[in-house]
Amino acid sequence: MVAHLNPGTCPLLVVKVGSSLLVEKDGAVRRDWLQTLVADVAERHKAGQKIVVVSSGAIALGARRLGFEKGGRASLADAQASASVGQILLSGIWAELLAEQGLTAAQMLVTLDDLEDRRRYLNITATLDRLLGAGAVPVINENDSVATEEIRFGDNDRLAARVGQAAGANGVVLLSDVDGLYDRDPRDPEAQLVPEVAKVDGRIRIMVSGDSSSGMGSGGMASKLDAADIATRAGIGLAIASGLRANPLAALDNGASYTWFAPREGGSARKGWIGGRLSVKGRITVDNGAAKALRGGASLLPAGATAVQGEFRRGDVIDIVSIDGETLARGLSEYDAGDATLICGKRSGELEGILGAVPRQVLVHRDQMVLL
Repeated sequence: MVAHLNPGTCPLLVVKVGSSLLVEKDGAVRRDWLQTLVADVAERHKAGQKIVVVSSGAIALGARRLGFEKGGRASLADAQASASVGQILLSGIWAELLAEQGLTAAQMLVTLDDLEDRRRYLNITATLDRLLGAGAVPVINENDSVATEEIRFGDNDRLAARVGQAAGANGVVLLSDVDGLYDRDPRDPEAQLVPEVAKVDGRIRIMVSGDSSSGMGSGGMASKLDAADIATRAGIGLAIASGLRANPLAALDNGASYTWFAPREGGSARKGWIGGRLSVKGRITVDNGAAKALRGGASLLPAGATAVQGEFRRGDVIDIVSIDGETLARGLSEYDAGDATLICGKRSGELEGILGAVPRQVLVHRDQMVLL
């Protein structure tokens, strides 16, 4: 499976580095280890592979400099202040170490809104493309200094997956303090590493039994599964691997174990963006007949809807759920919530009498929808 990650089959790779790998529990930078990772990045760069880094650690670094308790996570205000200081420190470290390898670092700070808004998402895509074309190594982090709880990714695992989409990456590697997904709590001596996952479903999610043991980061295995789901739906393979060893990327090439989430086939870049959205404005519940039709590739007609929830406008992302509460699909609504409620359950011939005009025959078009 190492072939999934080498330059020959993965021209563009996103590497996410967790806080516990970059920063000691006392807030000091693990500089010696980071130098080995940068050396790996340089080797892959020389081999023709483009690398984007998603780096945690700003809050932990800033908290140490400011003397804040609980690693800067005691409150949102502490986290924002810590990030403001830590982002400068973190970008400086990356720039210095990459420069020692003859590489140019480029800092990008993003929020959830930047990647959820279609226009801003495309702007990020264009910037990444230009930076990578110029030979730079983008180093990306969530802009925790301004992000509120409502507009935060909350962890850099999901951010890495979304960045992978925006960059047009072929693979994502989540370097963490574990070497992959286990079939039960990895502290159990009977636990077995799962080498490959074809689809992130309920059977896989039930294996998750705890968060990172470091206590420094904001993500755990659940967030990594979310990231894998986002990436693979966009046709991007994702690996969860240990970064506790030196030269972690070289270790993968040399046979180190990890969990590989295979990319799904088919689907457009736009559908990948829709499926990977983390902020959803509302939901429409559908009957069993509509659920079956959706699975067969049909659009959602008003007649199949049974209920509308949320405040959304035309073009907003909504979930489509079954009468049992299962999320079936995600897509862009063709109607505002108010009009969707009025025509919910109505046949096509009734729509004009209700709305006065029928601009669109469907609630969500199949071309603007991705099955989950």
